[in-house]
Amino acid sequence: MKVLLLNPPFLKNFSRSQRSPAVTKSGTLYFPMWLASAAGLLESRGFPVDLIDAPADAHDLDYVFKRAREFQPGLIVVDTSTPSIANDVGVAASLKNEFPDAFVVLVGTHVSALPEETLAMSDRVDAVARGEYDETVVELAGALERKSEVRDVAGLTIRENGTFHAAASRPPIEDLDSIPFVSRTYGKFLRFGNYFNPNALFPMVTIATSRGCPFQCIFCVYPQTMMGHRVRLRSVANVVDEMEYIVREFPGVQSIFFEDDTFTAIRKRCAEISGEILRRGIRVSWSINARADLDFETMKIMKDAGCRCMCVGFESGSPVLLETIKKKVTIDKMLRFVEDARKAGILVHGCFIVGHPGETRGTMEQTLELSKRLNPDTVQFYPIMVYPGTEAYDWYKQRGLIITDDFSRWITPAGLHNTVVRTEELSPEDLVRFCDRARREFYLRPRYLLYKMRQTLMDPAERKRNLKSARTFLKYLVRGSDVPAPDAACKSCK
Repeated sequence: MKVLLLNPPFLKNFSRSQRSPAVTKSGTLYFPMWLASAAGLLESRGFPVDLIDAPADAHDLDYVFKRAREFQPGLIVVDTSTPSIANDVGVAASLKNEFPDAFVVLVGTHVSALPEETLAMSDRVDAVARGEYDETVVELAGALERKSEVRDVAGLTIRENGTFHAAASRPPIEDLDSIPFVSRTYGKFLRFGNYFNPNALFPMVTIATSRGCPFQCIFCVYPQTMMGHRVRLRSVANVVDEMEYIVREFPGVQSIFFEDDTFTAIRKRCAEISGEILRRGIRVSWSINARADLDFETMKIMKDAGCRCMCVGFESGSPVLLETIKKKVTIDKMLRFVEDARKAGILVHGCFIVGHPGETRGTMEQTLELSKRLNPDTVQFYPIMVYPGTEAYDWYKQRGLIITDDFSRWITPAGLHNTVVRTEELSPEDLVRFCDRARREFYLRPRYLLYKMRQTLMDPAERKRNLKSARTFLKYLVRGSDVPAPDAACKSCK
């Protein structure tokens, strides 16, 4: 049974795999990490696979058809996202029309949250694999190869006799060491120079050392739709083995980005991984997702082991809103965290969101002022984007604060992040325009400009990262976002 795994054609450089899928202002493009993980597991179980990342290589559907004809898959796995879901279902249906004997299954956060609604969009799609899907597609491939029944493959929702049948949910994978290195799959199918994250030195490779997040932030999509809140860990040795593999097999790689939901959730493990890197003498820069509650001692050993940057969700400058979104981090902790990171020599990328439940013009200004007080290396300001399956989506939906049911409006026509929610006081346009202003106010401060000029001139690695990001970012910094006209149903938002 040959299996084709597809990140389907959409907009060029559409970063489908990130938590908020879009074409980004900074040129960020995520590796299709979860598709690649499933591809590696399938190969390890003896199934021939092909993996196509169409947005990264600007491949269109004709190219996908051509490659699929050469490969002749019996199972086609199509990744999806909320803003691209109509496109993704259309691509899947086209593949079914072209390869009627193939079984077509959709995966990803959106279809995990809305499996039946997605299947109802096209009768050409055979199934949805809900949640963490590596083992689901492996079992499905085996059943198809044996020509046995697939209706009870755990994690699968299928169309059956005019209705839908959902098999039992699949338990999450406990032994993450059993999954082959995702970087090995990258090396076989992808061009790692396509991918960029401004939090890491370029070129970079993204991997994960764990799955699941113990924290309960109401807007975060992966823990609520795919990976769950219980943390499962790769062994320290397995993680560092993959780091050695990347350094050896990816000539010119400058950094590794650990795309765990929260790498720092277990401080002891941060120290253990850092200690093993030091023991083996591995010299490569690495960056992580972190919470603003990490202690200085742990930061120090991480820095010694090569940690360069932490991507941190500060989210809001309002203590009230931080409680509302279940962030469980105080402003004082944030300030102490940034001070400790600066002392340890680790850069911080700060993430801020506006439009939370109860957001006002005053609380948005608190957020902007906090960003300046924290003064991280880089920042991003987002209007809140709520996705099906999250607590935030349900909250806004129940109160009639989502202005459209058209998921394509989750991004602008150019593919940039958009917002389709309002608060009692603020329209979607207010949120987008505030983010544009906040971005300009933060980045155009003389103090910050001098800092960045010095960093760019003094450090060749940082120069390469800064210049690559600036190519796309500067035009949006000056011009701002293209704000779509509001729906007619949202006259009250004006």
